[in-house]
Amino acid sequence: MDARLWKRTIIYGLIATVLLGILAAATFRIRPGHVERQQVQVVILGDSIMGNTRDDTAIPAQLEKVLGKSVFNSAFGGTCVGRIDREYRLTNTGDSLSLVGLTKAMAADDFGVQQTLRTRDSASVYFESTIDMLETLEFSEVELIVIMYGLNDYYSGMPIYNEEDPLDEYSFTGALRKSLLYLRKVNPDMRILLVSTTYNWNIIEELTCEEYVTEYGIQEDYVRAEAGIAEEMGVEFLDLYHDVYPHEKWDDWKIYTFDGLHPNEAGRQLLADIICEYLQKNP
Repeated sequence: MDARLWKRTIIYGLIATVLLGILAAATFRIRPGHVERQQVQVVILGDSIMGNTRDDTAIPAQLEKVLGKSVFNSAFGGTCVGRIDREYRLTNTGDSLSLVGLTKAMAADDFGVQQTLRTRDSASVYFESTIDMLETLEFSEVELIVIMYGLNDYYSGMPIYNEEDPLDEYSFTGALRKSLLYLRKVNPDMRILLVSTTYNWNIIEELTCEEYVTEYGIQEDYVRAEAGIAEEMGVEFLDLYHDVYPHEKWDDWKIYTFDGLHPNEAGRQLLADIICEYLQKNP
């Protein structure tokens, strides 16, 4: 090989190395070698009902004010209780933010998969900082975990049961059951409150959650299944589906939601009041 060809080969090799480094930096997040543990009293796990609004009107923020306890909002919009992606299974970073994915990371004290997540839109801009904080929490010191999921499991058509595998992470009850086992492993004395999803409306298809039927049923079927798991696993359950949002008329969706699914400010105030009242009456 002549000198010019050898020099060109070296240059191309250096360029390839630099490009590979840039690609890796764009794909993976740098994690600190030492994680300084932080303590909070209450942790919120959930989907966009809890996660998307993160100002003073957010439900977790109102809980913190009324209860007088430190509350960390680790809810992620668009997530489910169970996993969805069977093709990529445990390597799917989106599924790693499901309830079962997060609680597994808590039990293992390893958020490596979650830390590979890169946000791509404004709706998930808070994901990275939330994961960073979640990784630092001292879960053995957490007093209460409030869990509120269900909308995405229902609308994605996640199976409610797997009779052959009660711990199937790709079913609603299996993932919920397994998540509670993970949390008990993290902290056996931690209080756990399951909060159901609310009544909702699919305003795009102009169907209520009593009319929108998936292969596995309606929203109420998921709520009943959740209540059953709470009783089975010995954790608390708060029903926000029945007798909370009025739904006698179609336009009732405008009272407490801005899109039929997500609570508006009045809806967030209502839900926060109900959760706070429950916790105060059941210390």
